[in-house]
Amino acid sequence: MPRVQLPAVTPKRKAWNKGRIIGQKRPLLPKQVWAIRARLELACNLRDLTLFNVAIDSKLRGCNLVKLTVTHVATANVVRRGRRRYQSLM
Repeated sequence: MPRVQLPAVTPKRKAWNKGRIIGQKRPLLPKQVWAIRARLELACNLRDLTLFNVAIDSKLRGCNLVKLTVTHVATANVVRRGRRRYQSLM
């Protein structure tokens, strides 16, 4: 049975992550965290400031942070405290 030789396929465009550093990134320094908080506060961007504070304070990974809902964070107009509660819900 003869084998058919297919032509080589060349990509039409460069990969989006070619030349970029991939993998785990260095953690933010406390100075950087406070700078981000200050900028969000000055911009009156309460939604992003709250999301950033929950992410930093709870130390959740990005994939788990995205899964959070309001019921995970607050019930009956009372905000829950503690990282362990958030992590046990994921």
